[in-house]
Amino acid sequence: MKLASRLDHIEPFYVMECAKAAVEIARSPACAESPMIFLNIGEPDFTAPPLVQEAAERAVRSGRTQYTDATGLVALRERISGWYATRFGLHIAPRRIVVTAGASAALQLACLALVNRDDEVLLPDPSYPCNRHFVAAADGVPILIPAAPEERFQLSAAGVESAWTARTRGVLLASPSNPTGTSIDPDEMGRIVGAVRARGGFTIVDEIYLGLSYDERFGHSALMHGDDVISINSFSKYFSMTGWRLGWLVLPDALVTPVEKLAQNLYICPSTIAQHAALACFEPESIAEYERRRAEFRARRDFLVPALNTLGLTVPVSPDGAFYAWADCSAHAASSWDFCFELMRRAHVAITPGRDFGAHRSERFMRLSYASSMAHLQEAIERLRSALTALS
Repeated sequence: MKLASRLDHIEPFYVMECAKAAVEIARSPACAESPMIFLNIGEPDFTAPPLVQEAAERAVRSGRTQYTDATGLVALRERISGWYATRFGLHIAPRRIVVTAGASAALQLACLALVNRDDEVLLPDPSYPCNRHFVAAADGVPILIPAAPEERFQLSAAGVESAWTARTRGVLLASPSNPTGTSIDPDEMGRIVGAVRARGGFTIVDEIYLGLSYDERFGHSALMHGDDVISINSFSKYFSMTGWRLGWLVLPDALVTPVEKLAQNLYICPSTIAQHAALACFEPESIAEYERRRAEFRARRDFLVPALNTLGLTVPVSPDGAFYAWADCSAHAASSWDFCFELMRRAHVAITPGRDFGAHRSERFMRLSYASSMAHLQEAIERLRSALTALS
């Protein structure tokens, strides 16, 4: 059977390969006394709060499980619109919001609607691997631009202008970013949007971690820079609904109908039960719980980053959002891939090597997730301290 050539441009998801290895080691007798601590998972350790769970149960019991419109429940689009108003001071018309089967579907729909064969799309290096693979799956060409710590591991307007060619169609950014947890300064975001707009391109911004922003300076949506900005968001991270597979797009008016047509054919609609459940995310009781969790993530960051720095696992830019630390391990090893596997075996701490996230100095870096309890983080640091002492 001959496979489609686009698969040649999509690499394995090494994060998952490492996760499988960690699970295998965790099952071994060696971990009986010291169970594996998983700092490799990009998933909140919190689940959907009670009101959300109850809303899902009510939807099932009352038979509200039929297809919805491809763009999602009107009531949910209105609730999302209201969240932008109260949280970010932005008026986003509900008609511009398209509810999707997770942020992954939102990214796929945006790329399919905007990227033609051989179109180039600019992304920072490092960045989340699936984002460049969405471009490749649409037969586009992802162009990774090295992003330095001085740029917060993000693209700059100057970098975009320098890299733009006749084949460039747009940019795909993430703020806050996976794997670095860093955001693009709002002023710089405005300059990027302006540079792309002047060249007739598109700006897609992955904002799935925006709710988990810890710094007032960076906690703003790119939508503030114009109605032509396309925002990707999700119920997975801030709203703790990973397995429910629910996200959304905010689109310019002219893109809503084309994206709806794609969604109708590819997905029919997002999960109806998940949509009814998500309505409860915006209740005051739920928001209060999400804010408590955000404070907990911030406390974990404030413990983990200084602790890593003292171990020589330097975090060049402190994360201002999400729940990741991008740590330089070159003081201890030449290859983060080998180093992470060694730590899995010696310390029983699972960490993700940088290979997935780009090519520019990725062998120096590893990603640690602090979507784990404070007790686990404290234990992990002590195990890493012991392992590094033994290796030195």
